Amino acid sequence: MTKATMHDGNTIDIVIQGEGPAILIPVNPIPVKGPQADEMRKWGADPALGQALIEGLCDKYRVITFDYEGHVLSNPKPDTLTPDSIAKDFIAIADEAGADRFAYYGYSWLALSGMQLALRTRRVTALIMGGFPPIHGPYKEMLQVTMATHKQSRSVSNPKQGNPGSKSQSSDDYDWSNVEVTMNKDQTKQFVTLYQTLQEFNDREAQSRLVCPRLCFAGSADRIDYGEPWGNVRVDIVGPLLRQNEEIEKAGWDVRILEGLDHTGAMQAANVLPVLRPWLDSNLNGQ
Repeated sequence: MTKATMHDGNTIDIVIQGEGPAILIPVNPIPVKGPQADEMRKWGADPALGQALIEGLCDKYRVITFDYEGHVLSNPKPDTLTPDSIAKDFIAIADEAGADRFAYYGYSWLALSGMQLALRTRRVTALIMGGFPPIHGPYKEMLQVTMATHKQSRSVSNPKQGNPGSKSQSSDDYDWSNVEVTMNKDQTKQFVTLYQTLQEFNDREAQSRLVCPRLCFAGSADRIDYGEPWGNVRVDIVGPLLRQNEEIEKAGWDVRILEGLDHTGAMQAANVLPVLRPWLDSNLNGQ
């Protein structure tokens, strides 16, 4: 395990396994245990997701994993979690890992962060976005959700790390009108900062500046309806991949729909690896 210094001076642990073309994956490489793991399972999340992804790829790839979401929750960056800063952090991680060129796979907000990275460096050899569309992304809707979450977090008297209402632990069966915000105001403010910065981002115009092979995927049931506390907003992840499929493919993306899966289901290793592994094998050949 090694460490990299992030833009705010805090450090993050990096785990590297395998040999071959490098791939950066912002996921916790250490299985979560105890009560936190039990809570994750209730939401349909896998406490050992990172380990499963590593094991599914490290026989052929140099897998560089780092828990960036856990890092920003432990070390909030309320005013500096911007696309520029995230890209700088990812490049610092690649540098520390000795990866001059690397593929990138991210899910949900870490997927859109990967596209921002690829727009800022030619070092990315392949880009995989899961759980967030590369064109017609719900940036406006996510700003509304994060602003409402931030407003609620300011009244939390004893905040706990993590947030059962975050997109990475969602469930279509959960009542979003009654979800409890458990992140503190600095934790929530950083995501407001991120989506505020992205309000002027034109993801359609940006496509001409992406030069590496690209894959995007989402579950066919990946739509989240947030209740009244969030302004009754719908975050439709899969919709653009279905309605604008031709446009997205014409822009250079391979598109996959994971039938019957919601946001949490489509991020599980058992569903991701059958899509991710053969695509990487085809597009990183010889790199």
